[in-house]
Amino acid sequence: MSADLLSGVWADPQRRPQLSSRQWETLLGQARRSALQARLAQHFVDQGWYDSTPEGPRRHLESALRMAERQRNEVVWELDCIRRALNRVDTPIVLLKGAAYLAAGLPPAPGRLFADIDIMVDRRQLQAVENALFAAGWIAQERDPYNDRYYRRWMHELPPLRHVKRGSCIDVHHTITPPTSRFAVDGSRLLERIQRVESYPKLSVLAPADMVLHSAAHLFQEGEFWHGLRDLLDLNSLLLHFGRQDTFWPDLLDRAEELGLQVPLAHALIHVERLFSTAAPSEQLDRVRALDRRPVRRWMMKWLLRSALRPEHPSCDGPFSALARGLLFVRSHWLRMPPHLLAYHLGRKALMRLQGEGAENGQRALRN
Repeated sequence: MSADLLSGVWADPQRRPQLSSRQWETLLGQARRSALQARLAQHFVDQGWYDSTPEGPRRHLESALRMAERQRNEVVWELDCIRRALNRVDTPIVLLKGAAYLAAGLPPAPGRLFADIDIMVDRRQLQAVENALFAAGWIAQERDPYNDRYYRRWMHELPPLRHVKRGSCIDVHHTITPPTSRFAVDGSRLLERIQRVESYPKLSVLAPADMVLHSAAHLFQEGEFWHGLRDLLDLNSLLLHFGRQDTFWPDLLDRAEELGLQVPLAHALIHVERLFSTAAPSEQLDRVRALDRRPVRRWMMKWLLRSALRPEHPSCDGPFSALARGLLFVRSHWLRMPPHLLAYHLGRKALMRLQGEGAENGQRALRN
């Protein structure tokens, strides 16, 4: 099926896809919409298929590899800039997601594209961290007072910071889920188990189990399903890599219970197995099945996510794709905030939108 063309490349990673010109066009389109074009190219290089790829598709893959390499070099430079900027702040500097994969040399890193760099610090040092980054040239992009207050009071991160000269972006977290979330996680518990990165002094990454749980929580709570397949592929790579350690799976399941992240992990494991056939060891299967004890919710989420986690590409749009993404987007907000806070937030955002449209219409009338 064309809808499963991209995920199928990794479903059977040793089997080379035999593609027509039209299928190549579809595959590259799906990869581009999923932020996986460079990862796809890297997979072809790793399997020894790149040189014999047809010339037209190979040009696209080559371009994606060059972009990924350029971004990699830029991120390496930015990590050193961040380390130097925060050198005197008494906090761990924990790299998250793509930056962590790159610094720690983990399997999801090759071919990964970056929109920003995510770090986590001690919540008690947030103001000192922001001041130090401001002195080094990073400033908050949020100009609306309500949105700025929303980040600082209710979210797990500061408003995004952008460097005034280089344009690089940093998201500064103090934990991995919003404090108002039903899956709220105390960031100090994560800091207790961080691991130093040998090649990057003063920089650390989350412990393996925490890294997997963060990826799962981010995917199934944030509602950003346009890159859902990329995040699932990251999860698959992490599970295969860390799963070689005898203690990893028991630790992962124990940690999910400790942090209250059983449900996001359950969804992640269901779809990683569905797409890539990666499953927990047989002796852990009973514990995996017990992660989410509500069969109706599990069935509904499985149905919704089957549609929503496909690339947002015409070849993947089924009759329920838009509905599934819409319902999951609403669910993500429902999970992040209690009802009274969510109602206030959505009402305020709607009012701001109406005020913005009114001001725009007034300016248009004056111009006419």
